[in-house]
Amino acid sequence: MNSSARYFHLGACSSLIALILLCLAWELALAPLRPGGSWMVLKVLPLLLPLRGVLKRDVYTLQWSSMLILVYLAEGLVRATSDAVHTSVLLAWGEVALTCVYFLCALLYLHPFKKAAKEIARQAIQKASQ
Repeated sequence: MNSSARYFHLGACSSLIALILLCLAWELALAPLRPGGSWMVLKVLPLLLPLRGVLKRDVYTLQWSSMLILVYLAEGLVRATSDAVHTSVLLAWGEVALTCVYFLCALLYLHPFKKAAKEIARQAIQKASQ
């Protein structure tokens, strides 16, 4: 693995873990919807599903988790623009930033794999047409 892929993987891993921790802290202590914590903390559960695969550099997991993370981008944007509590707005912008970092790192990590897959498919089509 080249050094840029290593950095992209590290960026994806660290931003996913940071997003999990941010969501936990946000809904349990920092700015929960209800005092004492809220059931919104359950939004962390879908983020735990791809964690193992992302840490193990599983290409398929990185692909589908890059789609899953867009839900958290949307939630962060909605809460950043609609919440009345200043702390919650700041946390929402943090969620937006972490999801953008994850999405970009995942895509940049996956780019060489997608390029190689396209080349293999092109060669197979070319061989079949001969």
